[in-house]
Amino acid sequence: MTTTDSIRGIPLWDGHAYRGASSLEWSGDRIEAVESHDELLDGYSVIPGLIDTHVHLGAYSGSGRADWSSWPLITPWEEQVFHIANNAQKAARAGVTTLRDLSGDERQLAVKRAFDEGIQQGPRILVHGAVGMTAGHGDLFIPPHYPHRGRTADSPDECRKLVREYARMGADGIKIFTTGGVLSMGDKVGWRNQTLDEIRATIDEAHALSMPVAAHSHSAEGNEIALSVGVDSIEHGTGLESDQWDRLIERNISVAPTLLINDAIADGRVAVGEEAQAKAKDVVAYRDSLFGDAGRAGIRFVLGTDANGVFVQFGDQMEEVRLMARMFGWTAERALRAATSDAADVVRMSDRIGSLAPGHGADFVVLRGRPWEDIEDLRLENIVAVVSRGRLVHGELPTAG
Repeated sequence: MTTTDSIRGIPLWDGHAYRGASSLEWSGDRIEAVESHDELLDGYSVIPGLIDTHVHLGAYSGSGRADWSSWPLITPWEEQVFHIANNAQKAARAGVTTLRDLSGDERQLAVKRAFDEGIQQGPRILVHGAVGMTAGHGDLFIPPHYPHRGRTADSPDECRKLVREYARMGADGIKIFTTGGVLSMGDKVGWRNQTLDEIRATIDEAHALSMPVAAHSHSAEGNEIALSVGVDSIEHGTGLESDQWDRLIERNISVAPTLLINDAIADGRVAVGEEAQAKAKDVVAYRDSLFGDAGRAGIRFVLGTDANGVFVQFGDQMEEVRLMARMFGWTAERALRAATSDAADVVRMSDRIGSLAPGHGADFVVLRGRPWEDIEDLRLENIVAVVSRGRLVHGELPTAG
């Protein structure tokens, strides 16, 4: 029998607005009631669990050291599954209760199903399968001459087939690439990835199978391609030129800005080669010349960090939200919506997550401070407790008295 748990008198921000001192009741993974309360549990607050729309769970997650590029190549897939699960659980303990892996496969899907079925405790995971070309950004994370490579697609028919394979696996969506990238080896950020016919075939097949499509892009040309083919979100979006803003706003297309990772690579705060650092410096300079005005114009930026536990940790999401608020000149509430209710809408789960409301999943974070008033209160050190899928996964719930 499932018992009902509660917090009473806590200042509550529900994903949209501040609701005052409230009682929050949940039974298993279901919020039963959110009601006003006469008494105030002062010094604390509660917000929905954060949603990171762009992560990569498949990196080393142990306490030692491992080379980020070679570890996936030399570690058996069966072993990698445990690292994927641990990375997701690290994120949950840091208040991120939903993660969308953009470039997942059987490994991430295995962890997702284990969490969903309660075999192991973990946050909600969504998985997008990558459809990219030979010598494209997704392909060149593996050294060019290494014989064991991931999936690629080099014709419209191959693209359609790969989308169907991901659908058969149970993937939640598809990721495409319209440019090269920072950490891929031997390419240029400005490289076009795939032909328009290939990309159109991918989009058409994915949408026919009810799968949203996220587009990696680091240039104005890449953004233009993404807009022309009808993607559902743009990842990075480095070259958001002003003549693209109206279309992005009119179509309500979200952009995951991934600020922290590109800053860290460009500044040399993480161990990468000269090639990657030089590319990141160019990306950051181009991005910074546009993003402030784009945010003030109303572009739909949402939390997306590109975290993999190496360059951005599963726990850096709150720092990313603070960076977004500063970059875009947002109010604290606008920044919080980008990481909760609006991010939930982007991943097509707004009926389940991102808000504290009866019938929604029991994902929330108890903090010291009021981050909807001052975004600087959104910090790891201010976390008091995290509840994921109705279970306490970090800290202790506060009580009156």
